[in-house]
Amino acid sequence: MARAARTIPSTHTGSLPRPDDLIKVMWAVGDGIPVDRTALDDKVNAAVDLVVRKQVDAGVTIINDGEMSKPSYATYVKDRLSGFAGESVQNYFFEDLVDYPRSAEAVAGNPGRRKRSAPACTGPIEVLDRTAAVKDMTELRRAAKAAGHDDIFTSAASPGVVSLFFGNEYYPTREEYLFAIAEAMRFEYEAIAAAGAVVQVDCPDLAMGRHSAYAKLSLEEFRATIRTNIEALNHAVRNIPAEQLRMHLCWGNYPGPHHHDVPIEDIIDIVWTAKPQTVLFEGANPRHSHEWRKLKELGVPKDKFICPGVIEPQSNYIEHPELVAQRLERWAEVVEPDRLLAGVDCGFSVHVGTTTIDPDVAFAKLASLAQGAELAAKRLFR
Repeated sequence: MARAARTIPSTHTGSLPRPDDLIKVMWAVGDGIPVDRTALDDKVNAAVDLVVRKQVDAGVTIINDGEMSKPSYATYVKDRLSGFAGESVQNYFFEDLVDYPRSAEAVAGNPGRRKRSAPACTGPIEVLDRTAAVKDMTELRRAAKAAGHDDIFTSAASPGVVSLFFGNEYYPTREEYLFAIAEAMRFEYEAIAAAGAVVQVDCPDLAMGRHSAYAKLSLEEFRATIRTNIEALNHAVRNIPAEQLRMHLCWGNYPGPHHHDVPIEDIIDIVWTAKPQTVLFEGANPRHSHEWRKLKELGVPKDKFICPGVIEPQSNYIEHPELVAQRLERWAEVVEPDRLLAGVDCGFSVHVGTTTIDPDVAFAKLASLAQGAELAAKRLFR
């Protein structure tokens, strides 16, 4: 998407806090309680209007719908694709939480995580609902227009993260399963692009996967796995221009130790082979804020833009705009300022009802992000 000259655009990674009344209704849907669908749609649309206005008021450059219609950033696909049923029984865990059981208890106790459901693949995967993604884009575009804002994005689960969460009980091989997901998700990616939005593909499989489902693999086996994941992703977005694509590289948005996180230098060469022009990744939290230096050493391909997190979504501290600016000035040693965006490490509410952060603080943090990006731009584009 076009960007104004001599600016550093600010954005985030997708999920934003949902209103309490919407959370209650979406939990009811997840529990199988009958819900008036028209009333649910009305609540989602009202929430989209509100979250768009809050982003615009905060000064965020590239905005979205906060994922108001989705129960979770990845598991929502079970309602849009056929072939998923029951509950996945694959061995899924976080190595860092195994080492620290009290941290595991705290993470598991978050209401949003307790309500998350991940079915298994039990049949052929095809597009089941061709209206949901289109409806999302219609409402986002309507709300953005009403707020006088044109620059929008929408996030969607990557083929790799769907395969990570939903165990395969149907396809003969992992590759067949992965590419079946990719071909089915292509509809959603192209629907987002057709609405004139940037398509953000969420890819925790490329980083978080290392200390969760793929933890028992050797590093080379893991690298081979994510190469295949990226091949499937590139297949799914083949009809969308690179500049209309961005991808979110994530080590897991949960307040754990993260001492098993794979270093960015072990995966970034493979990440660069993905088609999306812009890569969003963690850069503010204590486990990854040092990695700017490693990327400076390794270099960034000239056709890529980067959007490091310069605020993080797990803490109720509001980062000072000056700190945001300083972090961006440091990242400007990695790439030229006109290939730099200001982002957030991950989403503020990746599952409906997540209670890690005060909702009002989340938007104050976004305002600080936007202010810091403006400060950095004034200094870097002299």
